[in-house]
Amino acid sequence: MRRWARIVVGVDGSEQGEHALDWAVAEASQWGAHLRVVHAWRFGVSSTDPNAAEAMRQIDRAAQHLLDHEVDRARRAGVDVDGELVYKGAAQALIDASVDADLLVVGNRGRGGVASTILGSVSTACVRHAHCPVVVVPNGDRAEHLRDPEQFEAVVG
Repeated sequence: MRRWARIVVGVDGSEQGEHALDWAVAEASQWGAHLRVVHAWRFGVSSTDPNAAEAMRQIDRAAQHLLDHEVDRARRAGVDVDGELVYKGAAQALIDASVDADLLVVGNRGRGGVASTILGSVSTACVRHAHCPVVVVPNGDRAEHLRDPEQFEAVVG
């Protein structure tokens, strides 16, 4: 089985993001890997809006708070971890972060076919364009089968 030295995980405050973080923390702990927690955000505000600067500051503070919380969760589990807050679309931020990673971990939103087609999918974009193997952690208890080395090797092998 492959040994991971650098794992990147995307978080967004959702339940699926928390499952991805939990899975990545367990994997980083097992291999003694460094974990990078990435949170990306982007918000369209008209530059002519007089409240735009304050809105951006508030969103940035909230995004940083979420990232700090998730990094602290990983650190309490004893993992070597850092965080990266990125101002761009989630898919592109994670694909960019995968350049220096051995493994990219993302959650599965579980959108239906029509919604994924119209809105796009971060996990699909990552699977197609990442520079390293990608694990898409399914919702809830379904993630446990990925802890089985034979199942995991079949997924990323």
